[in-house]
Amino acid sequence: MVAYIIMTHFTEQGVRNIKDSPKRGQASIALGKKMGVKVKEIFWTLGPYDTVVLAEAPNDETLTAFALSLASRGSVKTLTMRAYRAKEFGGILRKLR
Repeated sequence: MVAYIIMTHFTEQGVRNIKDSPKRGQASIALGKKMGVKVKEIFWTLGPYDTVVLAEAPNDETLTAFALSLASRGSVKTLTMRAYRAKEFGGILRKLR
């Protein structure tokens, strides 16, 4: 499985319904499971992003569909990053010339 970090900003709708955020988090975990994405952890954060999600998916396309699905619900905007584990990054470095 490929690792990803998804950072979100609450939309105006998301802030209006902030008390539902933990429930939306659980719904996101369930949606991910249906789509083949394993949501490892959700953090509600201080600073420039409102949540940080650690997730795994079989490929970029699956994770992209999941992130778009989350955003389409209207409570968050997403920014997604591919994350490399140490072993994966070591393999990338070995390809340097």
